[in-house]
Amino acid sequence: MYQSQRNEEYAGEAYYGDSSTHASPPTRTRRCMIMVAASLVAVLVGGVAVDRIAAARAEGRTAEAFQDGTGTADRPSVHVRGFPVLNQLAAGRLDHVDLTAHDIPAGGSTRPLPVTRLTVGMDGLKTSGSADEAHADGVTASAFLSYADVSRALGVQVSQGDESGRVDATASLPLVGDVTVSASVSAAGGNRIAFTDVRAEQGELLPPLKSLLDKALEEPIPLQNVPEGLRLRSVTTTEDGIDARFTGRSVTFHPDSSSA
Repeated sequence: MYQSQRNEEYAGEAYYGDSSTHASPPTRTRRCMIMVAASLVAVLVGGVAVDRIAAARAEGRTAEAFQDGTGTADRPSVHVRGFPVLNQLAAGRLDHVDLTAHDIPAGGSTRPLPVTRLTVGMDGLKTSGSADEAHADGVTASAFLSYADVSRALGVQVSQGDESGRVDATASLPLVGDVTVSASVSAAGGNRIAFTDVRAEQGELLPPLKSLLDKALEEPIPLQNVPEGLRLRSVTTTEDGIDARFTGRSVTFHPDSSSA
C-alpha cells in the first residue's frame, strides 16, 4: 500500500518534470500571427516613410514660395505639422505649418529696416499649382529686429532702455559730442514702429544733435517685406533687439508680397 503510493508520487514528478523542460513547438496559428504582425509593421513603416517624403516636398515648396516672396538669401526652415500629411495634401490644405526665416531685406525705403529673424505659424495653408505662391487662412508671426539693424536704419545708436518698452538712442557728431535720449517703442499703423515720449538721458541736447535725433525718431519706421495680410499688433524691447508681433487672416506669400 505504501509502496504503491510512492510509485504514484514518482510518476507525478516525472510527468511534471518532463513538461517543464520540453517546450512545445509553435503552432501553425502562432506562426501565421507572427507573419501577419511583421507584415503590418512593414506596411506601417513604409507608409510613414512615404508620408515623410510627401511632407518634405510640401516643406520645400512652401520655403521656395516664401523665399521668392521676401528675397531672403537663405532658404527658410519649414515644418509641416500633423500626420498623415498625404491626407492633408489630398485635401489641398495643410493643417499647420511653422516657418523660420533670417535676414529678410528691406529695399526701396529711405530708412530700410531688415527683419533679422521671422517666425511664422500658418493655419490652413494652401499652395497654388506653381511654387511661387502660398495662401494661409490664419497666421501668427514674430519678427525680431536687432539693435544693430535698427541703428543702421535710424542713423543713431540704439540699445535697450532702462525701462520696459523703451530704448536709448545716442547721437554723435564730431566736435559736438554725444547725447543720449530715451524713447518709448510702440506699434503704429501701416506695420510701422513708432518712437514717442522722447526724454533726454545723458549729454547736452545741442541743436545739431537734436536735429539728428528728430530726424531719426519723429517718423515711424516701416517694416518692409512682411507678407501681405499680416498686421503689426505689438512690440516689446529685449536685451538684443525689438520683438514685433503680427497676426493676419487670409495671408498670401508671393513675389510682390511686401506690405510697405
